[in-house]
This record gives sequence, C-alpha cells and structure tokens, in this order.
Amino acid sequence: MSLSPLAGTPAPPEILVDLARLERAYYERRPAMDDPTQRVSFGTSGHRGSSLRGSFNEAHILAVTQAICDYRRRQRTDGPLYLGKDTHALSGPAQRSALEVLAANGIETIIQRADGVTPTPVISHAILVFNRGRTAGLADGIVVTPSHNPPEDGGIKYNPPHGGPADIDATGWIERRANELLEGGNTGIRRIPFERAIRVTSTHAQDFVLPYVRDLRNVVDMDAIRDARLTLAVDPLGGAAQPYWEPINHVYGLEIAVVNPRLDPRFAFMTVDHDGAIRMDCSSPYAMAGLVALRDRYRVAFGNDPDADRHGIVTPSAGLLNPNHYLAVAIHYLLTHRPRWPARAAVGKTLVSSSMIDRVVQRLGRGLYESPVGFKWFVPGLFAGALCFGGEESAGASFLRHDGTVWTTDKDGPIMALLAAEITARTGRDPGEHYRTLTAEFGAPYSTRVDAPATPEQKARLQQLSPETLTAATLAGEPILATLTRAPANDAPLGGLKVVTASGWFAARPSGTENVYKIYAESFKDEGHLRAILTEAQAIVDGAS
Repeated sequence: MSLSPLAGTPAPPEILVDLARLERAYYERRPAMDDPTQRVSFGTSGHRGSSLRGSFNEAHILAVTQAICDYRRRQRTDGPLYLGKDTHALSGPAQRSALEVLAANGIETIIQRADGVTPTPVISHAILVFNRGRTAGLADGIVVTPSHNPPEDGGIKYNPPHGGPADIDATGWIERRANELLEGGNTGIRRIPFERAIRVTSTHAQDFVLPYVRDLRNVVDMDAIRDARLTLAVDPLGGAAQPYWEPINHVYGLEIAVVNPRLDPRFAFMTVDHDGAIRMDCSSPYAMAGLVALRDRYRVAFGNDPDADRHGIVTPSAGLLNPNHYLAVAIHYLLTHRPRWPARAAVGKTLVSSSMIDRVVQRLGRGLYESPVGFKWFVPGLFAGALCFGGEESAGASFLRHDGTVWTTDKDGPIMALLAAEITARTGRDPGEHYRTLTAEFGAPYSTRVDAPATPEQKARLQQLSPETLTAATLAGEPILATLTRAPANDAPLGGLKVVTASGWFAARPSGTENVYKIYAESFKDEGHLRAILTEAQAIVDGAS
C-alpha cells in the first residue's frame, strides 16, 4: 500500500469537495443503468456512491426508499420507521428525498428534531427500545450515511425490526426492486414534495439524544468513569456523535473535552489518510493524527467516524490502538467484569480479526462465533443474547447491557469509546497497558493487510474456491491445519479463502469495488514469518484463482 506524501497532514484546500457541484449533481445527474457502477448495489452495509460518479443521486434514493416501502409491506412491518442521517454533505438531501417517498407511502416516520443528525447505533437502539415486548406494529429504520467514506460520498442502509443491518435476503430483494424501478424511469415511485412530507401527520420530529444518553448507564459503568476523574477527550471527526458528548457530560457529571467540535461537510479540518484522500476513519493513524498528537495530555482519548459506528482509542501507552488489539482487550475485560451476562453467550468475531481474540476467548472458557466479514452476521446472536459481544477488525463492535439483554444490534462507537474509559477507571491501567499484558501471556501477533491486483475473472474464481482446489500442504514452513471457504460459525460462504497454521494465518477476499483482492495475514512469530506468509499466500491464491 503506497503512502501519500500528504498522509497525516492537514487537508490542503485543493482537495476539498465543491459542495455546490456535489449537490447539483445529486439532483441533476441520472444513473446510466448499463454501467454496473451506477446501479443500486448493497455491499456489507447498504448502498454507497457519489453523485459526481453517478452512483448516489436522487434517483437512487427515491428507488431504494420505495423498494424499502415495498419490502416493509411484504414483511408486514407496519410500525414507525426511524430515519437518521450523518453529517456528509449528501446525507441531508438524501434524507429529504427519502422522506418524500416515506410520507407518500403513508409510513409513520420519526426523525431527529431541528433537522439534527443521528448516529447509526442510536437508530438501532431506538428500534430495539420501541420493539421491546411487542409482537406487532414493529419499528424499523433507515440510516443515510456512507460511514467513514470521503466527503463526496453518500450512503443509505436499512435496519429491519431486529435493529441491525439487513441480511442478504433483505438487501438482495431491496436491491433488485430498486434497480427495477430505476430501469422503469422511477415511474413506480410514490412521492410528495418535501414541504408537504415534513408536515403530514405521519412525520414526527423527536429527540433521539437524551433517551440514548440516559440509557448508557445500563451498558457502561458511567459512575466508575465519573468517580475516577480521568482526563478524557473525544474527537467526533465532524460526525453525528458530536451533539451527544456534551449531554453525556451533563447527565453523568463528566468532563470529556471535545477537542474538535467543528461540523463541516467538507471535513476541511481533517488530516489526510494514507492514500491522500480525506477519510474520517477513526482507526487510521493518519486520519486521527490530530488526536494522536494529544495522547500525552489525556488518560484516554477516543474518536468516532461520521455515523459513529466505529471507534478509535488513543492512550499515552500505545498511541492509537490497532483495532484488533482493542477488541481483544475489550473482550477480556468484559468477560471478567460482567457477572450478569449469560454464561453460555459466545463472542463474535470475523474471520479476518486477530487470533489473539481466539486465545483470549478460549482462556476464559467462552465459545467463539467466527463469521464472514460484515456485522450483520452478529445480529441474531446479539438480539437473542446468544452472543455477548460482536466485533470487526475494522473497529466496529457492540455488546450486551449489564443485565445480559440486547443494547444495539449495530456497531456502537460511543459505547466502545466509553468502555475504554471504564476499563481505565476500574483497573487503573489503560487499554494499551492491558494489551501488553495479553501479549505477555499469549504472544505478540504481527499482522497486516495488502491489496493485490486481480482481474474480474480472478476475483470471480476466488469467490468460488473450495478447499479441495488447494494443493499446498504447508504455509511459511508450517503444516496447514485448516483451509476454509465457509465460516465455522454458520457455514456461510466467506467469498474468499482462509488458511490457518499453528502460529499464523492468511485470508484473501476480492474487493467489491476495485480490481484487487485483499490479503489479511497474521503471525505469532515475527515479521519475517509474516512476510513469508504474505508471499506464499499470494502464490497460493494466484495458483488457485
């Protein structure tokens, strides 16, 4: 992965997005349906694109929202729909377009009052709280967000009544229906003007902030954080969590310093990511350079991406923690500090997350639920309490309430941030110090991810691999113990390959948007062993695909 000379430096004016041009393209540009990149495509978390590329325009949002309305009718979901948006420039126009369709379809829709923004986990939380104890009239939700993507991007995703990301059956149906509508010129869409949509009796503006904030005490030990009087800081990275931190301070008597309170849809305050793009990735040391520079001023500091479904943790001992490192620490702490959690509840992780998690979970006598990439795989388990924790290597996770019941079924960046403060408050050691303790017991893993070129044909073959197609018996000098193309947890296809030895592994997955495949690799030996795994991994994948 090449490093831009701009990485970690303030964004120069010449790379800032032209907001007027972006919004004009949203309303004026029509997708070319013979171009696959301009069709509706639900990835691991909704449809994403940019109006400038013809992949996220008003036509897309109208079609997706009508498809969701049609899907709700098929599923007989007839409760309220919670509609949230983040701070990306296209999120406001897209929310307005969506509301025009929802109102015309007579769907009771609840939005944040005063045209406010709403984090993804808050929508999940609101759905679950409303649906608790109900068997009919269930709520669901839509979140308008491209997560941590660059400022010119937009996104939209659907959360059914279970509160989490829709599964592949739901997204597949919505995607097909939306493209049918687009191919028909969107003539099958019901829509009324926004001025009417915002005033119809089915549209309601409520406050999402305080209900979520006041409930935090039931998932994080807020009293311990207050009593420890830690110096804490947060950088919301100009995202939807920004309006939540002062209410958190007020309700719980905390003094979390909001070191960057700015809201700017250009995200001009950001430092540039590894590739020279503005990207609000709170797991990137380049995007988080501003907060990392303050590491010695605060006992713990943290950040969230624009829809607050991801977390980044900064400590004096470690700087910005690798997401895998913090997941391992969080899991170890929670499994030893949540006595009311169900004893049989397992820990969910993706197959490309660190094996440090496997070792921690095994040491504590818990089950491991190893899934394909995508938080949607954890939703049923979190909802039912069969999983006490679900986490992804990309810095997204959620966990149960103190009493062992569901909190959110989507990734929740604020609770993972506050958990870092709880860990420090209750143990006297920050998460970076805890990770060093784990490596002393289990060994220190060396890990990386690289992108390798691949033709569309190679990517397609990689997705269809079976263990029988691989002939290699060893990897980096060790016998291969497992060759996986389906997840151990649920037998779902990985869309790629994972190869495991006693002290290392690699996983390869084709990119959904670029002609590359991604190789994740980890070694519990040293950097040389990691390099050997990477070299042989590419040879194995190239030979098989």
